Amino acid sequence: MIIGIPREIKPNENRVALTPSGAEILKTHGHTILVETNAGVGSGFSNENYLAAGAEVVGTPKEIFARAEMIMKVKEPIAPEYALIRKGQLLFTYFHFAADRALTDAIVKSGSIAIAYETVQKADGSLPLLIPMSEVAGRMAPQEGAKYLEKTQGGRGVLLGGVPGTEPADVVILGGGIVGTNAAKIAAGLGARVTILDVNLPRLRYLDDVMPRNVTTMMSNPYNIRKLIKRADLVIGGILIPGAKAPRLITREMLKDMKRGSVIVDVAVDQGGCIETCKPTTHENPTFVVDGVVHYCVANMPGAVPMTSTVALTNATLPYALQLANEGYAEAISNNPELRAGLNVIDGNITYRGVADAFGMKYEDSKKFIS
Repeated sequence: MIIGIPREIKPNENRVALTPSGAEILKTHGHTILVETNAGVGSGFSNENYLAAGAEVVGTPKEIFARAEMIMKVKEPIAPEYALIRKGQLLFTYFHFAADRALTDAIVKSGSIAIAYETVQKADGSLPLLIPMSEVAGRMAPQEGAKYLEKTQGGRGVLLGGVPGTEPADVVILGGGIVGTNAAKIAAGLGARVTILDVNLPRLRYLDDVMPRNVTTMMSNPYNIRKLIKRADLVIGGILIPGAKAPRLITREMLKDMKRGSVIVDVAVDQGGCIETCKPTTHENPTFVVDGVVHYCVANMPGAVPMTSTVALTNATLPYALQLANEGYAEAISNNPELRAGLNVIDGNITYRGVADAFGMKYEDSKKFIS
């Protein structure tokens, strides 16, 4: 199979979909790897690194898309790439369709096959291709929150862990999944007073067992959320419903009860966000203020640490990419239910219910197209 790795063109996105070591492994299985010039530079991988791994370095994205049977990316295609996607081409990347109608319409219109990293799902419900980036974003969230709590950044001027004789910051984390757990580890390690909310009682019991003493668990409900955000210095949104829009847990009205200069970091923003006032921002312009509350809503947080993120992502995606390349997408999806769960769009049809429901579009069972 011919596999194309274009350079990411989303603003301030420095990750790349495949490391040179990943390219070498695919090459040893007989596949052709096309890498756009300088696609890996932001992650610390030169054109020479890819050439040494047996890949072909190609000058333009147009050539990548024209020649490749499978396109591997990090972030979803954006408008300049829509016209490059052709019917029958396999796209393997993060899509987050449910938060983007224009993208959904473009991929449906293209007739391509879209397998979304974020909905590839194991039998136990875990999301193996989302986990590494959720780990990165979760660990970054308190780091970014701490920065924007500084007075010079528009925050309250509170040090997350405090110092002897002062109170630490109050951190409220919505969601006890991968993002929330990793955020709690970092925030607690810095000395903050942390509360994690989740609707899953067994998960809360687990977190209560493994977290340090400065982490409290609470059942997530509107009453508890309203109570906690009044005293919060930092709120981290880490809610995920696979492939669907995130629920809005904090409304604009609730925001008025928060302290001036407090900070929200909404990691769920790439799925529509779990705070009503959140909208996607970029690393270049990461924050805005609503009712005196600083909002950090960067939709590709792991792009700020691309060397770590690219290696972590390739570690997770490579086995699936290898199966798709070795068997072809139809056979691979038939043989692997995890990949079937990742199939969101095929030949103009939406095959992931959460995406169809988000826009009131028609859902088709993937078995209609792949037995």
